[in-house]
Amino acid sequence: MKSRRSFLLKTGLSALAIAVPKIESFSGGSPKKFAAIRPVQDGPVLKVALMGLGSYAARVADAMQSCKRAKITGLISGTPSKLESWSKKYAVPEANCYNYETYHQIKDNPDIDAVYVITPNALHKPHALGVAAAGKHVICEKPMSINAKDAREMVGFCEKAGVHLLIGYRMHFEANTLKVVNMRRDGAFGEIKFFQGLSGFRIGDPNQWRLNAELAGGGAMMDIGIYSINGARYMVGEEPIWVTAQEVKTDPVKFKEGVDETITFQMGFPSGVVASCLSTYSMNYLDKFFLNGTNGYAEMQPSTGYGPIKGRTHQGPLDEPHVTHQTTQMDEMAAIILDGKKASIPVDGEEGLKDMVIIDAIYKAVKTGGKVDLV
Repeated sequence: MKSRRSFLLKTGLSALAIAVPKIESFSGGSPKKFAAIRPVQDGPVLKVALMGLGSYAARVADAMQSCKRAKITGLISGTPSKLESWSKKYAVPEANCYNYETYHQIKDNPDIDAVYVITPNALHKPHALGVAAAGKHVICEKPMSINAKDAREMVGFCEKAGVHLLIGYRMHFEANTLKVVNMRRDGAFGEIKFFQGLSGFRIGDPNQWRLNAELAGGGAMMDIGIYSINGARYMVGEEPIWVTAQEVKTDPVKFKEGVDETITFQMGFPSGVVASCLSTYSMNYLDKFFLNGTNGYAEMQPSTGYGPIKGRTHQGPLDEPHVTHQTTQMDEMAAIILDGKKASIPVDGEEGLKDMVIIDAIYKAVKTGGKVDLV
């Protein structure tokens, strides 16, 4: 396992030899307004290669069998046996199967429009850059990188390459989530006062890459805490201006240096709203969002899980029909790339960068014990 991790890291980081345009600064700018999501219309199909054939890629692949606008046409993996079995299962021609040393050849393959990068976090940047250099659109799983610096470089490189960079924020297309966001935009909750986000679970196998600081870039915050960060932003409808954070580590053997177990953190917003959040790898039965306003509230539990999102507002239950999140995500992303559709909640590289800026600040707040300003 260790040798495979080393191989993945070495092959991924080799792509850093690509010249990356320098991005001087990032400005979030003024909030954008988006119309409510509309059903994806019939049209051309986005031809997608999956890069990194792990458990989440399997979930995406199965969900894509129900897509109307996206189809699996390519595979990229460092494991020959996976390429063989997946190519048979999803009817992908051998000519469209690549490893981490040959995937740059997709440049000459018209059967691939975009690549969904689902490799370990530290490999997102080099793999995304390699895909963009080949002239293909990039869909990158969250977190988009392991820090804001790398995220800025990804945004800049993809812009120069003239390709889309989308981040796998599946919740941005989920029906009950959008219902709450649209209620907030319509003023149904009145003046927003408070948000709570609880994100976590008890992680299993201590040898998995998510507990390897070199590959994960952190711990629970990168994997699950990002849901509360991102959720606070789209539920409140503002960008935070400061963070504070505190870390607790009860198992330093399993959660080694650089791998956070539990972090509680707070975010302050321009209007005075405060978000109180928890990110953990050591507790189950969380996955809860709560939004409070002067005229109403919304609570969701589960709020980001793979299954149906449950909850209620002061107006009644959240009962929009459940559709597999990744199915909707991939159809919507196809419409963004092929039709120029605007997502109701953005899923572009700048959206991912905003979360990485906040994560960097949270880790800094943990170390310093003080408030870290974001503006």
